[in-house]
Amino acid sequence: MKIVIINYGAGNIQSIMFAIERLGFKAVLSNNPDEIKAADKVIFPGVGEASSAMKMLLASGLDSLIPTLTQPVLGICLGMQLMCNKSEEGNTNGLGIFNIDVIKFTSKVKVPQMGWNQIYNLKSALFDGIAENEYMYLVHSFYAPLCDEAIATTNYEVEYASALQKDNFYGTQFHPEKSGDVGEKILGNFLKL
Repeated sequence: MKIVIINYGAGNIQSIMFAIERLGFKAVLSNNPDEIKAADKVIFPGVGEASSAMKMLLASGLDSLIPTLTQPVLGICLGMQLMCNKSEEGNTNGLGIFNIDVIKFTSKVKVPQMGWNQIYNLKSALFDGIAENEYMYLVHSFYAPLCDEAIATTNYEVEYASALQKDNFYGTQFHPEKSGDVGEKILGNFLKL
């Protein structure tokens, strides 16, 4: 199986590569469109700020490639947010895969939300064998509100979509690669899709 992690300069790449290795697979880091298109599974990571990450995608032409992919694609954290229509962070236009706008938590709560929180209302093969209310690791100040494409919910100030799915595109606001055995199982489920 060929697993490609999209390399566009914004990502927590090393821990994702190690997690995939622990599952018995090897991942390739690439920004080559042909290599990405030829992959069996694509992981779209992201750590950092939306507008600068989007500029890097635009500069490499990956912004037009990613929405056309037909194999399973997993966006993680900022990767998931960039797959949405728009983000309030830097007033950034996203890839428009998920039909929702990313907004900021209010000043009533500590931002970023950093640490462990529960996921529930799990609705996808991505969560096969995962119990409701498992704890996942999150670090974010912006979130996708609940919508038709939500496949997991988390509560921090409000209930929001901690995972999204549309067709072959999946996104998790949490970091499966930093969420212990449960997160690793979710990554394993993605590789089985």
